[in-house]
Amino acid sequence: MNISKSEQRALHALAQGGRILIERDERRKINKASCVNREGWYLSGFSIELFKRLKRRRFIASRGGGPYRITLHGLVSVRAQLDNR
Repeated sequence: MNISKSEQRALHALAQGGRILIERDERRKINKASCVNREGWYLSGFSIELFKRLKRRRFIASRGGGPYRITLHGLVSVRAQLDNR
């Protein structure tokens, strides 16, 4: 599967225990999305467009109203690397 470099970076952070936090406005529309790795650092270059691409391709999902995490399909799709550089 063809995955961009920014998608790879985000999926690697999520595969190592990260999560995606979203903020909504009063009309429940997403106005900010941020990817946080397991140590609490924010991934630079993560945008709402990248969030929508990952969600549309079913690489991430939210369960029970919690933060978005990587799915089994996302784990299979990401290439194995020692680190995400």
